[in-house]
Amino acid sequence: MAARKKAANRYYSGPPSDHFDGTLFFNPGGQMPGRFTDLLKWQFNGQRAKWPMTNPSPFPQARPAEHVEGSRLIVTMVGHSALLIQTAGLNILTDPVWSQRTSPFSFAGPKRVNPPGIAFDDLPPVDLVLVSHNHYDHLDLTTLKRLKEKHDPLVVTPLGNDVLIGEAVPDMRLSARDWGDRVEIGNGVFVHIEPAHHWSARGARDRRMALWAGFVIETPGGNIYFAGDTGFHDGINYRLMAGKHGGFRFAILPIGAYEPRWFMAPQHQNPREAVQGMKLCNATFAAGCHWGTFQLTDEPMDEPARKLAEALEAEGLPQERFRALQPGEVWDVPEIEHG
Repeated sequence: MAARKKAANRYYSGPPSDHFDGTLFFNPGGQMPGRFTDLLKWQFNGQRAKWPMTNPSPFPQARPAEHVEGSRLIVTMVGHSALLIQTAGLNILTDPVWSQRTSPFSFAGPKRVNPPGIAFDDLPPVDLVLVSHNHYDHLDLTTLKRLKEKHDPLVVTPLGNDVLIGEAVPDMRLSARDWGDRVEIGNGVFVHIEPAHHWSARGARDRRMALWAGFVIETPGGNIYFAGDTGFHDGINYRLMAGKHGGFRFAILPIGAYEPRWFMAPQHQNPREAVQGMKLCNATFAAGCHWGTFQLTDEPMDEPARKLAEALEAEGLPQERFRALQPGEVWDVPEIEHG
């Protein structure tokens, strides 16, 4: 009997590459996402820590300036992987989620335990949105609709995600790009779409049909690296970033949603690996994201921050170099001294 033909890709069609087999995307030299049986084994392991229903941030909701000019860099944590980056007169959001749940349902699924670190109506004019992949905790169509209505930003995202976004927000300004592409934004700022070790799906029938990525924001004040969601992958992509871009003034690296390791390691690095990644990509400062807002995995809510502090101490690095940011926390990132 002939092998069953793969389902057509509903999001993207194009020639094969080193990370696209003609139908589905994959991690070169990496791992596939776990099987459904593995998912069930994890879900019924009985080891999930209990998070509080609410855990307000110690920081009040921030009220950002309209613009931050020149080489000054101010970063504000919204929550999870959503951050506001302000530099060179531009306002940039990463993986924006203002919804209460990261789920296809409004009544079920991971629910936020703290409000967004910036009230939506207090956002400055948003110029650019970076969407790393299509999982619900990163691509929130409700938030993108709101951003379109109020700010009309450009959305830069990996291949295939433009179809998903465009169907829900028909007039959204979209630039869907492949790994290695470069997009000119203006004000001397460019965005590079770079590899991450992850996967994609909105449901059971579209696994790996849209690409996932990290981003490098090239600015007059130095390079910024937003890794998106990623497994450590032996540090391969971190070394690639250092070799290609030379280093970073600032990196946004995931530190949460990593337990159990036997299931999560390919797609979510832990705090110790994040510190190694910071060193490998040659980042002077880093912010930890992807923790403390939505419970996705087994570890206790505050464990990523504690484990990050332990990893920094073990490496002899100052705690101020790599912060586990909380909603509403604002970081005026120092400039890198040269010479």
